[in-house]
Amino acid sequence: MDLFTATIDRETHTLHNIYRRDRFFDRRADGELRNRLGQRMMLVSEDFIVGYQVALEEELGDAASDIMYRCGFEWGRQDIRAFAKRYVDEFGTKINQANFGSMLETWWWPFQASGWGAWRYDLSHRKEGLIYVDLFDSAVAKSVGNIGKVACHYYAGLFAAVFSYLAKRELSAIEIQCYSM
Repeated sequence: MDLFTATIDRETHTLHNIYRRDRFFDRRADGELRNRLGQRMMLVSEDFIVGYQVALEEELGDAASDIMYRCGFEWGRQDIRAFAKRYVDEFGTKINQANFGSMLETWWWPFQASGWGAWRYDLSHRKEGLIYVDLFDSAVAKSVGNIGKVACHYYAGLFAAVFSYLAKRELSAIEIQCYSM
């Protein structure tokens, strides 16, 4: 992974979190799109997201939400493992030794830069076994609109996997409120 640098007072400093789209996305001559982490990307329209969700629900019925959750969980599991390795390479420390808030924001920023939305987490109820995540501008919810039910199953799975990895025990996630309700 190539990191951008800046020179300040003749000292070179690594720029870790790249929020500028022109630095985050790498558009290649053959039409391929990758992010700065080398991950292949795909830009899709809201119509694509809606069509994909509707097609799954029509084909799978009630099982669609569980399958989307499981897909999100697997996505999160793979992503947090890759992130843990990148974090050591980039910052020289393991994620469980880093400042927790900074580490979580560093994990999330590529999602936000890719259009998955912004988030806020609340760990104040963790002793009761609860972690709250507020998601803003969900790519799924804003695409499907008000459909009278929760729609962000991928996100629920993603967050369950990430917090399971960090807690070193199996956790689940449920969506209790959604823009699409």
